[in-house]
Amino acid sequence: MTSNHTDCHYCLQSLRGRKYALREENAYCVTCYDSLFANSCEECKQPIECDSKDLAYKGRHWHEACFKCVKCNRSLVEKPFAAKDELLLCTECYSDEYSSKCFHCQKTIMPGSRKMEFKGSSWHESCFVCQDCRQPLGTKPLITKDNENYCVPCFEKQFAHHCYSCKKVITSGGVTYHDQPWHKECFLCAGCKTQLSGRRFISKDEYPYCEDCFGKLYAKKCTACKKPITALGGAKFISFEERQWHRECFNCAKCFVSLVGLGFFTQQDDVICHKCGSAT
Repeated sequence: MTSNHTDCHYCLQSLRGRKYALREENAYCVTCYDSLFANSCEECKQPIECDSKDLAYKGRHWHEACFKCVKCNRSLVEKPFAAKDELLLCTECYSDEYSSKCFHCQKTIMPGSRKMEFKGSSWHESCFVCQDCRQPLGTKPLITKDNENYCVPCFEKQFAHHCYSCKKVITSGGVTYHDQPWHKECFLCAGCKTQLSGRRFISKDEYPYCEDCFGKLYAKKCTACKKPITALGGAKFISFEERQWHRECFNCAKCFVSLVGLGFFTQQDDVICHKCGSAT
């Protein structure tokens, strides 16, 4: 501006007919103002004179001509840019150097655009969709199968097993019985209705039974101990004249030696070894 003030506040030279700059209501000639107050350009380190445009970013200053991308040297004036380690880059260079690539389309996720992250990968918001219905997943619950993401309803429709008992979807765990899936809480003894998951059980007519119920309902009783003879663990038993014994119970009624694999005599309802039979 042209001076109506009398003298420069610093050098006291007349300002009549000369350009000057005001600071805190004091007038300075251009030379004094630049030497006292001009910011140093971050790029060229020269003062940014009062008749030049001073561009500032986070406390640093540039000449308009120096405000450029450090990689491609294109001007950043009135353009979007990004900073990395105090260096300024245009959005294209920043994206090439530092931006994530979308897991789906493999294109750069531009700074300022919304980015979705899942299992260590980044996605464009528009690419992060259900593989089946193509609806955006956003922050909704999802399930991954073969590196593809599905919303819960689509996954259940396509892949989830349905419980043989209650017909509802099995979302985790479960039990397989006769090639059919069951919820753990639905896999019950056909007799007492207690849960069988994690327990030993016996099948009868395609129904599962706990050991106690099977013994009460179906198992043969040991002639010696009167307890049920079950097939759990592939247990073997001795059968003779419609009577059965646990192997460990098939002993001589007199001397209690095991008769498994040996000859024996019957004496009324008892079985005895040859030695005890010969002594009678």
